[in-house]
Amino acid sequence: MPNDPLVVFTPSGKRGRFPVGTPVLTAARQLGVDLDSVCGGRGICSKCQITPGYGEFSKHGVTVRDNALSEWNKVEERYDQKRGLKPGRRLGCQAQVMGDVVIDVPPESQVHKQVVRKAASARVIEMDPATKLYFVEVDEPDMHEPTGDLERLARALKREWGIGDIRADLTLLSRLQPVLRKGKFQVTVALHRGHANDAAQVLEIWPGLHEDGLYGLAIDLGSTTVAAHLTDLVTGEVKASSGIMNPQIRFGEDLMSRVSYSMMNPGGDKEMTTTVRDAINALAGEIAREAEVDPALIVETVFVCNPVMHHLLLGIDPVELGQAPFALATSGSLGLAARDLDLAAINPRAQVYILPCIAGHVGADCAAVALSEEPGKSEDLALIVDVGTNAEILLGDKTRVLACSSPTGPAFEGAQISSGQRAAPGAIEAIRIDPETKEPRFRVIGSDKWSDEDGFADEVGAGGITGICGSGIIEAVAELRIAGLMDESGLLGSAEATGTPRMQAEGRTHTYLIHDGTDEGGPRITVTQGDIRAIQLAKSALYAGARLLMDERGVDKVDRVVLAGAFGAHISPKHAMVLGMIPDVPLDKVTSAGNAAGTGARIALCNVAARREIERVVGEITKVETAIEPKFQEHFVAANAIPHKTAPFPELRKVVTLPNPSFNTHGEGGAEGGRRRRRRG
Repeated sequence: MPNDPLVVFTPSGKRGRFPVGTPVLTAARQLGVDLDSVCGGRGICSKCQITPGYGEFSKHGVTVRDNALSEWNKVEERYDQKRGLKPGRRLGCQAQVMGDVVIDVPPESQVHKQVVRKAASARVIEMDPATKLYFVEVDEPDMHEPTGDLERLARALKREWGIGDIRADLTLLSRLQPVLRKGKFQVTVALHRGHANDAAQVLEIWPGLHEDGLYGLAIDLGSTTVAAHLTDLVTGEVKASSGIMNPQIRFGEDLMSRVSYSMMNPGGDKEMTTTVRDAINALAGEIAREAEVDPALIVETVFVCNPVMHHLLLGIDPVELGQAPFALATSGSLGLAARDLDLAAINPRAQVYILPCIAGHVGADCAAVALSEEPGKSEDLALIVDVGTNAEILLGDKTRVLACSSPTGPAFEGAQISSGQRAAPGAIEAIRIDPETKEPRFRVIGSDKWSDEDGFADEVGAGGITGICGSGIIEAVAELRIAGLMDESGLLGSAEATGTPRMQAEGRTHTYLIHDGTDEGGPRITVTQGDIRAIQLAKSALYAGARLLMDERGVDKVDRVVLAGAFGAHISPKHAMVLGMIPDVPLDKVTSAGNAAGTGARIALCNVAARREIERVVGEITKVETAIEPKFQEHFVAANAIPHKTAPFPELRKVVTLPNPSFNTHGEGGAEGGRRRRRRG
């Protein structure tokens, strides 16, 4: 009913209205939300834990009041007493909808666990980390030469390793004497020496020779996902990589929505800071367990993130980033103690390094991409695009490097898409549509087979086909264009106009049916007109940002394109070009850099000189602010067409012949066969 409460689930973005008293788990099941439950709603298994959000959610058009869910009941109280619920959590089977509400489904409550698509890329890195191990023999105390144990440790480090002043905090000092005596004054210390000329800090000490290694975390803190790489600080080997959805999504899918949430809800920034720090701690604990590494051996962390995430990680209200002139509280690199960021899942004396930001909308993640890909050393003109909820774009060669960010939104991540989901087993990740028969074939995460190959159903298994992720929706839209089912403007044709029953009427528009699993209790996976519009908006913002940088350089083409981020390794260059995400270049000049931001974070973690280098490079990059550039809107509108309204794309047309149907012959916004709009009298 129209007056029933509205329930919005994140990160899926699925929403619907439900009668007062509907259990959250029931609402999730009816909407096809990925919320686990094993016990049948009896409040025993705790698999259906959810986190409601309260306050003003302008992105969703919802104000969530304190009484949006029913009061705690006896089942939840009993479970909390016996096993404990994290603060703010509810059991989805027990909490009932009483008013409009935004509900986040945390990763551990999702049936289909996320696949880390930001895995570490293979890279040779010269090892010279800020934190190293040093074995020393310390002079024993002598009552005739009274001096402290710390001072004699410092003397040994200077004598044997040439290290100057050292310092140690109180938690280390309290362990120093027993460890020295247990090791018979032979000890191994983990010493942190930043690239500033301050005293080296003793982070850890072990009796005798310590041979269990030393580790650091390189963390790419994105708007939608958080990816971490546990790295051996001696060898540079990545011991494990893991990722989670950023739980801040419930406050807004894009960055400006989170800034808006902070503006409209007093204390909202602190709430988002606590949420993301808790998630980082959970991720650090998970990755240590996966690698079977003692968390106390994780002594350093490097972060890369966009400016809004940068401020929220640091506990700084991002309100100034929501309005011109987009002032950062600080743009320089930062060296902090892990405890300053409440990072309790690693060594209590661990150190944190955060790469510098480039500008108010171009963050440390873009700096990390510049460190990894080195456009300033390129002989030819390279366009480097890190595709995500907020795209970072670099254009440069040896003469000059420019940078901007472009607000693409979460559609490329599978959010705001009708059948969209995270990259998880069962999600369609690649698709091809036969131009003659208009029939689709597709591949899902977890299987190497295409849907028309023998053995596909066995490989997919009981989990089945669950939805479509970011790379899948991008390929689907491009394939619809190649197959002539969608015209240049992005309008889908009717069954009569296209000759295929897969085009199904949906109101005044049409939908393409990819897969119908409803007979087996599965989902019906389609591409709707709304999905195409979301992708058009995202790709137009991306292309417009790239064109602004090209305008600044005074060029109409680039020599090569590098796709970075989770998409770089999962989207074919042809589909990216058909969609018009990137400027026209020969397809063999489009390459993947994998998770370049994560690679940049690992370089900074493993090589202290690289930190000095990126701090220098950032100062030389020309920043272009898309939000205030008048031509951005002009480029954006022209890029709405697929691939583009005015750019000819000659290289693309050498390899793909795009049909040229028109499904809007009556100028009515619907496809052929749709009803005409009534003229106003």
